[in-house]
Amino acid sequence: MKIYVDIDGTICDTVEGKYDTASPIPEHIKKINRLHDEGHHITYYSARGQRSQTDYTALTLAQLKTWGCKFDNIVMNHKPDYDLMICDKTKRIEEI
Repeated sequence: MKIYVDIDGTICDTVEGKYDTASPIPEHIKKINRLHDEGHHITYYSARGQRSQTDYTALTLAQLKTWGCKFDNIVMNHKPDYDLMICDKTKRIEEI
């Protein structure tokens, strides 16, 4: 399956606009990593910077790597085509 995972509010706690201080949620990251290990295609998705027109791609990639996230792709500020989205506003991480 192609699985899209929202970042803020799903795999980390973030104060809006202060993405550099985001705190990872290790148990949520482990769940997504397990899905990746099972062979699913994981794409992390974020609207970071959409309002401010700031590009947070480099920061976000660095955070995902530092937090030990396994993934195949990252999408910033673009609505994706997906089979399942795990997000704080749709299917919540606690439901998997």
